[in-house]
Amino acid sequence: MREHSAAGGPGVLGIPEPDHVRSPRTGYTRAHWEAAADGLLRAAWRWATPHGALLDLPGRASRSGTRSDGLEGYARTFLAAAFRTAGASGADPAGLLERYADGLTAGTRTPGRDDAESWPLIGDYTTAGQPMVEAASVALALRLTRPWLWDRLDDDTRARAEEWLRGALRHTPAPNNWYLFPLGVAGFLESAGRGDAETRAAIERGLELLECWWRGEGWYADGDGRAFDHYNGWALHLYPLLHAHLAGDEALSARYGPRLREHLAGYAPTFGGDGAPLHFGRSLTYRFAACAAVGLGAVTGYTPLAPGVSRRLLSGTLRYFLERGAVDADGLLTLGWHGPHDATLQTYSGPASPYWASKGFVALLVPSEDPLWTATEEAAPSEGPDRALALTAPGLLVHSTGGDGLVRLHNHGSDTLRPWQAEVFEEEDPLYARFAYSTATGPTARGNPPDNHLALRLTGRPGAPAAWSVRRRVHPLGAASAPDGEWGWAASWHRPVFPAAVPAPPSLRVESVTVVCGRWEVRAHRVVGAPAGTRVRLTGWAAGEDLAAELVPLHGLAATDPLRAPHGTAYARWVRLPAVEGEVSGTGVYVAAAALGGGAGREGGRDGGRDAVRDAARPAVGDAARDAARDTARDAAPRVTVSEGAEQAVVIEWGGGAGRRVRVAFDPLTVEQPAGD
Repeated sequence: MREHSAAGGPGVLGIPEPDHVRSPRTGYTRAHWEAAADGLLRAAWRWATPHGALLDLPGRASRSGTRSDGLEGYARTFLAAAFRTAGASGADPAGLLERYADGLTAGTRTPGRDDAESWPLIGDYTTAGQPMVEAASVALALRLTRPWLWDRLDDDTRARAEEWLRGALRHTPAPNNWYLFPLGVAGFLESAGRGDAETRAAIERGLELLECWWRGEGWYADGDGRAFDHYNGWALHLYPLLHAHLAGDEALSARYGPRLREHLAGYAPTFGGDGAPLHFGRSLTYRFAACAAVGLGAVTGYTPLAPGVSRRLLSGTLRYFLERGAVDADGLLTLGWHGPHDATLQTYSGPASPYWASKGFVALLVPSEDPLWTATEEAAPSEGPDRALALTAPGLLVHSTGGDGLVRLHNHGSDTLRPWQAEVFEEEDPLYARFAYSTATGPTARGNPPDNHLALRLTGRPGAPAAWSVRRRVHPLGAASAPDGEWGWAASWHRPVFPAAVPAPPSLRVESVTVVCGRWEVRAHRVVGAPAGTRVRLTGWAAGEDLAAELVPLHGLAATDPLRAPHGTAYARWVRLPAVEGEVSGTGVYVAAAALGGGAGREGGRDGGRDAVRDAARPAVGDAARDAARDTARDAAPRVTVSEGAEQAVVIEWGGGAGRRVRVAFDPLTVEQPAGD
């Protein structure tokens, strides 16, 4: 085998030349998807054990150890192979299913033994739980390929495989989406005629918990608490609805299908004009698994998206990563985002973890003659007009600018804390604790100054340590957007948390509102209960040198020197953060305006090669002149006035005073347009 090397791309996978006739925006068709799956599988199998039970991909081991990592390589690539072959009605010219059948036979012959092929046993999530995750991928792959693989195995192999899989039904999952892994295993066993009380209990328990986590408007929390992220698409919607679809269970499909449709209405606008998903939440090394929900909608029919829009989102995401270093010179997916990036990772990630990206290949289950593959690509939601979209259930605000295709997510509702963790001081999780995320920036890593953040520093006693507060639990206060998407807002409060050596005053809290219009976002914060002399610091976007980022102090704050973040982000090796600071005693309101990217009309964030499509979509000359004048006004930084006295209401004037006004009041929180605007 060759040594691992860094540079790769679509060419190393054998991706065909782009087809800009059928796919004028991405150039990708079904043939490109099939070639990507084939290339990734071909490369990964070069690292298989002699009988194919483990794929020991090169790289540092996860916390679960190398044997579990080898099983992960088998299971996650098997999922890609299953979508590929099932979508081709069993056609398998590379003989992939025979390899996976051999691996299944070898891995389950003596599970738990320390030899070259045996799979680890499945345990509780607290001890040896990772194999439970992989069992779900094995089970789903077996379910998809049953006529061509499982049904051709000998009875002894099927019995051993069933016994190993049942370990997922007999041990305790992590208290989140993991409960859908036993559901997936049980669903396969029932589909293979091996169901019983144990499988029924696993399915019922998984679906029961799913209802507990349902928050409405297409969103599930990932377990108890308020963790909302990409797991909604690639786990919480995927497993139950695909189970219902494969089982032909119309009642279950009728329950979960409309939820997916509603989820996609708010999720589709989160993809950038260049195809990038939001860099937000954990497990981002799964990359184009972020488009799995879009593919699932096309498979099941539960989607609000036209086929050309669905394919544009799917192909844009796949192409985005393949062209930005996600695949190395050996054709392997790397641990990171574009290329390798340690700060993106969790400790459970091992060399084969990125192959959960295989879930993106669920779209291959859609037949080749379906409009998903035959319709002409259409624009993504982020390629249209500037738009604000409030997702009230998770407390998120999606904010996009069509001129550059950038999408921002303003986070006023998602954190990764369990209910019992309360406000205990720990380092913030950069992937959840920031006020804003985007398709082109950060966040900065732990140990560096945090981007898109508000922190307090207490004066304390002489000689006592001074530390900036962290944002832990996020308490949503509301979110809304105009019907035409012209503007929107989201709000939350949090309790600033300090290290144990820094005594925190009682009743200290920060109430935060983000209001967006055009490319600008106004960030208004009210600090309540601060000791005299408390410092306030607000930071902006962690943009690289090729992307403009502005942070303009508007009330109670003054610009300071940029903060240095030498660890950089997944997008830039080294960044400077714009920052503003002020001082508070008691209660005070602090306001700044932030902007990411250029002004109206900038095209830098989109896929290339589509000028003719853009020209055809442009308005008539008179409309264009009027829109240009409006956009020029809106591109100016907003202005604010803050009323004196106890109310301290904030009035925002967009477009340098030439556009709309929005009034923000605290206690109680209200965000509205004054009468007559």
